[in-house]
Amino acid sequence: MLDVIEARLGEAYLVHRLYAANEQEAIEKAMPAIRAVVTGGGTGLSNDQIDRLPALGLIAINGVGTDKVDLVNARGRDINVTTTPGVLTDDVADTGIALMLSVLRHIASGDRFVREGRWAKGDAFPLGISPKGKRMGILGLGQIGRALGRRAEAFGMTIGYWNRSPQSDTGWIAYSTPKELAANSDVLAVCVAANAATEGIVDVDVLEALGRKGVIINVARGSVVDEDALLQALKDGTIAGAGLDVFVGEPCIREEFLTSPNTVLMPHQGSATRETRIAMGELVLANLHAFFNGEKPPTTVN
Repeated sequence: MLDVIEARLGEAYLVHRLYAANEQEAIEKAMPAIRAVVTGGGTGLSNDQIDRLPALGLIAINGVGTDKVDLVNARGRDINVTTTPGVLTDDVADTGIALMLSVLRHIASGDRFVREGRWAKGDAFPLGISPKGKRMGILGLGQIGRALGRRAEAFGMTIGYWNRSPQSDTGWIAYSTPKELAANSDVLAVCVAANAATEGIVDVDVLEALGRKGVIINVARGSVVDEDALLQALKDGTIAGAGLDVFVGEPCIREEFLTSPNTVLMPHQGSATRETRIAMGELVLANLHAFFNGEKPPTTVN
């Protein structure tokens, strides 16, 4: 089905693929005429690249992250930037819950324990932690944060949150700062959008407030966490563990993560189900169709 989306893209438009080595010369020649770019949230499109595309009118992001595109610059040049909101919310929230359970119940280490024959040898395996009765703090109460909170409630957790703008339509407990939220959480779920204002928002103070029994889950972007502080907190027991789907500089993440205790690492797979990726592709196609027909792309964000 993903091949069908790719085929439809090729049928409707003249497509140049930047990742294809044999297309580099053709892309250089086509730059003055390129009107739309399809990219991923983790890749984006730099201002230098935008400057080389004088006819550009649409940057269609296959994802919800906009931190790799200068939205103000794009709007100043009358370039629409679109994302694929809504359709990936549930799968990313599911990933957050999966990471939480994997850390609390030692799922990944339990798998290794069995495969290495240690269970058969009679070695002891540590008890896990139940989510029931624990406090989940959600950093960033957008669509994904809300979906994650609803799922956590089903596990018997109480929900608190911090958000950059006030939220009046939830009965969950609001905290005034990320540090205050962390101090009142057993699990801190990072769902905040990545931008200049949120870079490194999970810092030493937040991690210390979360405490030695606390667990951090990140399904947002690697940049919103101070990785130096996180690695040190994991190493010295400032926090109990982490479930991470995103990293700075991914996929070439820091080697220290590979040996960090009580961590579960995923290769940025939050939205990576066939169903969601097809739905995301459909939204990208819908935005392209609108733009090339002189209409406002439906999920423009700038």
